[in-house]
Amino acid sequence: MIQYSYFFYNIASQNFNELKGIHMDLEDIKNQVKDLTKEVGKFIVNEWDELSSENVEKKGLNDFVTYVDTTSEEKLVKGLKGILPEAGFIVEENTSQKKGERYNWIVDPLDGTTNYIHGIKPFSISVALEKDGKIVMGLVNELGGNEIFSAWTGSPAFLNDTQVKVSETATLEESILATGFPYKDFDRLEAYMNLLKHFMRSSHGIRRFGSAAADLCYVATGRFEAFFEYSLKPWDVAAGSFILKQAGGKVSDFSGGDGYLFNQEIIAANSKVFDQILQDIKSYMMDKK
Repeated sequence: MIQYSYFFYNIASQNFNELKGIHMDLEDIKNQVKDLTKEVGKFIVNEWDELSSENVEKKGLNDFVTYVDTTSEEKLVKGLKGILPEAGFIVEENTSQKKGERYNWIVDPLDGTTNYIHGIKPFSISVALEKDGKIVMGLVNELGGNEIFSAWTGSPAFLNDTQVKVSETATLEESILATGFPYKDFDRLEAYMNLLKHFMRSSHGIRRFGSAAADLCYVATGRFEAFFEYSLKPWDVAAGSFILKQAGGKVSDFSGGDGYLFNQEIIAANSKVFDQILQDIKSYMMDKK
């Protein structure tokens, strides 16, 4: 009996240590990503005052890109390759075509470009690590406010080095909400405006800050109770949604499913108001696709 107990103890101990090691590795990766985004962030902030309208290009209707976006992404891709050479990339400015078999970085080098080119905060670097189709680490460096939000599998969420959680607000009437306005996909605009009218009448108010990555992290810290938006890309939401979930929040697409990374719509909220927000968004938006 003693021999069997010792055998199973060793197996359990080995499994725990392996699991602990995975978490420690992810924390180390997070720290390396943090240092990288600080370095790239200095470049972004230093270029802020130098940017002019001549440096701004249009990718589409109200969709802008600058040399700061592309150069920052190149710097991030190069640095992330050094952290995890086998990983591929899902990136906004298409500076890497590599796809990883198990690991992929999901990167937005400058979330809030329109804010940035107009001299407005917030604007953010967003980096998530995907393993076997699941996000396992997320970091958002909100450069305008000098705040770094992060989490990894098995960890709580952090703002700089302080643990954060979603708010305990339990009713929509006591909630403040965040959203983003459609800038090129206007097919559901009328339904969206009716939804905004409903939330204006039913909550403490609505804010539109212009960086989805920051908005999601602000829900994670309890500054907002919920965030919702459509016509978003994976790099806009991958890191922030993961951080929010590690802070105790809930995330879905507008139907309540888990397609928020690639279905271009997201609801993120604390667990107490999430169901109400989801129900209202369903009633206004789901039959308007």
